[in-house]
Amino acid sequence: MCVPDSPPVVIRPLREDEYDAFIQRGLAFYVDDMVRAGIDRDVAEAKAAKDLPQLLPDGLATPDHSMYAIEDDGGFAGYLWLCDRDSELGHSLFVYAVEIDEGFRGRGLGRAAMVFAENEAQRLGIAKVALNVFGGNAVARGLYLSLGYTETAVHMEKRV
Repeated sequence: MCVPDSPPVVIRPLREDEYDAFIQRGLAFYVDDMVRAGIDRDVAEAKAAKDLPQLLPDGLATPDHSMYAIEDDGGFAGYLWLCDRDSELGHSLFVYAVEIDEGFRGRGLGRAAMVFAENEAQRLGIAKVALNVFGGNAVARGLYLSLGYTETAVHMEKRV
């Protein structure tokens, strides 16, 4: 949603002095997503502590990874993390994270970040954007479906 005379949404490369906060917030968001999906908090924290350093061994300089700050109304509103990657499912621009701070949600920033990712994929000559979303995240799933994304796999489980 755009308000007349308000500063536009800005999506810009993350600066080195913002990286540590990005990692700490990313860990917290990742753990919370896993816990909401039914994963034990201790297991989620261990997985997050292992996954992020493996994915970003060189921080902001990690090849094929791009991290962005999202700003709205002149203030920091969240992060976007993209990766140009090949997998068993093909070449894609993979969205590792779209994290919008709670106070900025409902303003269309997640949508703006996803459109930015799609534009980046086109700029790079990549034919698709891919991502994973936890089953308990109905808002994100609704956003992705509204943008034309299709579900390619659904992992389900039941505690017995």
